[in-house]
Formats: sequence, C-alpha cells, structure tokens
Amino acid sequence: MWARFTFAAAIRVQIAAQIDGGGHERGMRSGTLNVPASLAWARPARSPAEMQEEGRRLQGLRDRLKDKLEANLDYVHVNGSMDHRLPGNLNMSFVYVEGESLLMGINDIAVSSGSACTSATLEPSYVLKALGLGDDVAHSSIRFGLGRFNTQAEVDYVAAKVIDVVRHLRKLSPLYEMVQDGIDLTKIQWAAH
Repeated sequence: MWARFTFAAAIRVQIAAQIDGGGHERGMRSGTLNVPASLAWARPARSPAEMQEEGRRLQGLRDRLKDKLEANLDYVHVNGSMDHRLPGNLNMSFVYVEGESLLMGINDIAVSSGSACTSATLEPSYVLKALGLGDDVAHSSIRFGLGRFNTQAEVDYVAAKVIDVVRHLRKLSPLYEMVQDGIDLTKIQWAAH
C-alpha cells in the first residue's frame, strides 16, 4: 500500500547563521575558506611536479587570453601585477564598457565583475579601487578564472566572444565615440543635474 502525503502550503524554514561577521554567503557563513587546509587535503592527490606543470599550463592559457584581448582591443589593461598573481587568474578592464553589460553579453562564459566576497553587490571592487582604479574603470573590469579542465580551444572561444561583445558595446558608447574623435574627456565640463 502506498502512503499519500498532501502538503497544504510550502514550509519556509529560517536558517540561522552559525558564525557572525563578514557577511559571506549572504550572511550564512562568515570568513574566507581555509585555503591551507583545503590544499592539505588535496596534497596527496597531486605531486609537486604535477602542480608546477599545471601552474605553467594555466599561466600559458591565461597569457594567451590576455594577449588575444590586448591585440584586438584598445583601452584594455590588466589590473594588478602579472608577476604576482595565481596562474589561472586574469582581471582586465575594458574601458568605455560597463562590466554588467559585458557580463550579459557573454552570459555563456563564467566570469565575474567583482571579487568573490562582493559578488552580491553592484559596488566596484574595493580591491581594484585600492589599486588606484576609478569607479568607472573598476566597473569595466572582468575577472577570468582558468582551471584544471580548461582548454586552449575554450580560451580562444572566450577571447573571440569578449572581443566581439566589447566591440559591439563600444559602438553604443557615446564616450568611446568621443575619444575616437579625439576629444579629451578630462577637459569636458559635464552639466550638473
């Protein structure tokens, strides 16, 4: 005999935060993941030689992506040092393009317009601002993360897609058009509301 269950209404469960502070994971978990402990658990799975080889492979993919973007787009630059970053990390600004618009144009690619700990806000990354970027440039920044299973073909796809979308969005940008016409935007007195 089958039992029959009927629910008259959806049950809403309130989950309480276990550790206060930080605001990570929408206030449900505080703090940053314990990376050394995570690495310690993963350590037996990969030898140091394998990890170094994988780091070189990721760095090659990252540099390939950066080179393709820089070769095909103007007003792009890397945020932060290329020498002091993880091999699979690339953060670039696409000036005269709104980062959120770029994200919508490349919605089949997993990227971010801010740091992982501020992904729920539209504020520019405080890390990019600490590097000296203004709000406008910080808002035009995208963070690419490459991992163990990414391929050269995927990097080529991402580069082509980003280049295409950035070019399209810049066609719609009056500021980009003004710069192309030789107008110095720093000398314009913008009307106040």
